Amino acid sequence: MTVAASPAAPADPWPAPRPAGRVERSVRLPGSKSLTNRALVLAALSDGPSRVVRPLRSRDTLLMAAALRSLGTNVVDAEGDWLVTPQPWTTDAEVDCGLAGTVMRFVPPLAGLSTGRVAFDGDPHMRNRPVGPMLAALGGLGVRVEDGGRGALPFEVAGTGTVAGGSVVIDASASSQFVSALLLAGPAYTHGVDVVHDGKPVPSQPHIDMTVEMLREHGVAVDDSDANRWTVAPGPVRALDRAIEPDLSNAAPFVALAAVAGGTVTVHDWPARTTQPGDELRSILSLMGCEVTLDDAGLHVTGTGTLHGIDLDMHDIGELTPAVAALCALADSPSHLHGIEHIRGHETDRLAALATELTGLGADVTEHRDGLSIRPAPLHGGVFHTYADHRMAHAGVILGAAVAGVLVEDVATTSKTFPDFASAWTRHVEGA
Repeated sequence: MTVAASPAAPADPWPAPRPAGRVERSVRLPGSKSLTNRALVLAALSDGPSRVVRPLRSRDTLLMAAALRSLGTNVVDAEGDWLVTPQPWTTDAEVDCGLAGTVMRFVPPLAGLSTGRVAFDGDPHMRNRPVGPMLAALGGLGVRVEDGGRGALPFEVAGTGTVAGGSVVIDASASSQFVSALLLAGPAYTHGVDVVHDGKPVPSQPHIDMTVEMLREHGVAVDDSDANRWTVAPGPVRALDRAIEPDLSNAAPFVALAAVAGGTVTVHDWPARTTQPGDELRSILSLMGCEVTLDDAGLHVTGTGTLHGIDLDMHDIGELTPAVAALCALADSPSHLHGIEHIRGHETDRLAALATELTGLGADVTEHRDGLSIRPAPLHGGVFHTYADHRMAHAGVILGAAVAGVLVEDVATTSKTFPDFASAWTRHVEGA
């Protein structure tokens, strides 16, 4: 097992609350980060003003809004929404990527359309996250990238105002965002883009499907009829107002509450049809022994407090791994989660981090190259480190709902996609 390097625990790690008994809860979630940031990018490229309705306002989306403003786009608050008015991109700019992969990967293809120099950097860990294949692809499409040969942050894009575009081959096995980034910018390139993936299977395919669907809704012609190939035609991006769905991946700890405590949790406004990977929580919880129904009132998850192990390929839904792994550690039979080697390159090496932290609370875990095997074992309290990773914090609070004495280090890292998560979680766990 690889041992993840844990940061020193702070003096006051957060005591994860436990429910007093069975729960009956009703939840409304903030908007989707993935949809919000794609909506902002497409609005910035559109042929007129657009309104992003009920957007997520979290660190990742605020960084995206700030990045587009730094290029020159007018992004203003409008009664809780964002009103986005495209403007020429003509000035030098600095982009803070923070820990947002969407900012680090979606904005550089746009920066080539500026006539200024655009510098990119972010939090220290972001210098370890993969971006090199996409930067190389941008060079092949006519974007000048200066990265000192590192293929990583920090780097600069020297914009020329236009990008030729055309055909490019890329290995996107480390991140589906490489493909989405090129597709989103494609309609603004002179010859559009023809992106071919060559490598191991692309992870998180639903996120590419999300990108393609949103482009088409903006009137952009996209051909994805061939496997591992996406062609975006050049042309205008039609302005439209877009309402943002709830972030279904952020639902994971809340629906898990019903699974570990027993009772029912209802998540309002769950879409009947969606491209969000978090929708797979419905089938996962069913496999683990919960009753799951979807109706006009939302998603209803009813659990008994007893969970069953699963054998699951999570290649397309890797972002759910921390929450699902926590549930597996509480199950009454073994589990095997696989197909997720790529999540080693997420906010942290999630496989190593999960193996380390689950084992630290007593779990019986074997770490594999592409997954985890988890067997039933008695758990106990202790500090659960999060590695500045919001999904790791989700795993910690799920365990804390079932196991006394779990202390979640840096629970505030959840602000990446869910502002004030700790308060919301406490209210729902305690029924306040």
